[in-house]
Amino acid sequence: MTQANLTIVGLGPAGAELITREAWDWLSGQSEIWVRDTLHPAMQGLPEGLEVKSFELSDEDANEETAGLSQLIRQLIELAGRPEGVTYAVPGSPLVGDLSVSLLMRAAKKDGWSVRIIDGVSFLSVVSQALGETVTAHWHIADANKLANLEVPNYPASQPAIITNLTSRELASELKLTLMANYADEYPVRMVHGAGTNMETVESLALWQIDRSPHIGGLTSLYVPPLESGRSFEDLQGVIGRLRAPGGCAWDREQTHLSLRPYLIEEAYEVLQALDEEDPEHLKEELGDLLLQIVLHAQIASEDQEFNMTDVLAGISQKLIRRHPHVFSALELGSADAVIKNWEKIKAAERRQRGEEEEKGMLDGIPLALPALTQAEQIQKRAQRVGFDWPEIAPVLAKIREELEELEAAENEAEKVAESGDLLFAAVNLIRWLGIDPEFALRECNARFKRRFGYIEKHAIAEGRAVQDLSFEEMDALWEEAKHCKDVERNKV
Repeated sequence: MTQANLTIVGLGPAGAELITREAWDWLSGQSEIWVRDTLHPAMQGLPEGLEVKSFELSDEDANEETAGLSQLIRQLIELAGRPEGVTYAVPGSPLVGDLSVSLLMRAAKKDGWSVRIIDGVSFLSVVSQALGETVTAHWHIADANKLANLEVPNYPASQPAIITNLTSRELASELKLTLMANYADEYPVRMVHGAGTNMETVESLALWQIDRSPHIGGLTSLYVPPLESGRSFEDLQGVIGRLRAPGGCAWDREQTHLSLRPYLIEEAYEVLQALDEEDPEHLKEELGDLLLQIVLHAQIASEDQEFNMTDVLAGISQKLIRRHPHVFSALELGSADAVIKNWEKIKAAERRQRGEEEEKGMLDGIPLALPALTQAEQIQKRAQRVGFDWPEIAPVLAKIREELEELEAAENEAEKVAESGDLLFAAVNLIRWLGIDPEFALRECNARFKRRFGYIEKHAIAEGRAVQDLSFEEMDALWEEAKHCKDVERNKV
């Protein structure tokens, strides 16, 4: 066999007795090997005369993609250029769960170096035996270094996961914060230390406790059992797909993008209501109902071969990354105002790429279907971004007085409609100036009116009268009582 530039050898999951015959023969013919983990149990039983060299990795060299491995990769690629090439030995199997091997093979391919893989017994064999679990195709294998650098786990929580290379308590601390985005603090997990060795230990503990284990070391893996079905985004897609499939729900199968329009609006408003109520349980339910509409639209589009959910997710992910260069690249923006201005520049560039008219107005992208108050606020905010706004609040107040006078002076229906709109627009501008959401403010006002009017109705019923039988003076007096009734204001009556 032709000498490869780079040979990657699996040392197996435990002592040298689990090294394969092919790997042993290769190691016996080498003068040196390079390893990342000098504490691996197989180090004590390698062929005599074999020099083991390790890497000195700098924490400063770490970054999110390579989890501190970029220096190791660079050194190995340089060594691969020698006439004799280089042998890199890793725990377990090189093809299972080792991030350094994945990155190294990518770099070798880029530089044109040939690679030979000499497989080893996978750590999964001994870890699954220690756990008493059978590894199946739907298990997720993750590297602790990479997973700990994410904000949320990158696999469905309804799948079991084995997380490898959990080498320190510090790494475990970072990892558990990532996992807690999808799992409860008390979620039961198991840590396997030294699988396949005479020091093998299995710990059962809560997720929040994993960085307190005294046994964490070079041969530690974390097993995260699956959450019950229905806890992942993919599970929801499966439910919707089943509803739309032959033999599914007749109503769901009849729906189209257009027929679902009113439900999308309805569910969005119910989310707003839950937000107004500040009720987390209600909000959780309504967000689910709104998400149902999004997944249902994506399912219909997939069936019509227009696009699918992965296209939707890719589109919004790419857009967010593209529009946040100050987060995902080296661009520095010193303020929220600078972020907004750069956002507008990026959107303009996107329109040019799509071939849209260069002179398309800033206000053209505001949806016409928005509630009028919200639409007015959005118009004013976009105008403010380019400096079309009062420099202080006094002229804003003056404008309201001016519009009120013009409404009072209006002589016909058309003038009254126009001046009424101008007055409302000016009022929205004042509310925006105060940093208040006008839609929220009016919704709160409506809710207060309903509570206070309900107070009047209850008192009328208590007296055996209909509310329309009360005089205005009686109703006004009860209204004032309601205003000063704490239970009414707190929505307890």
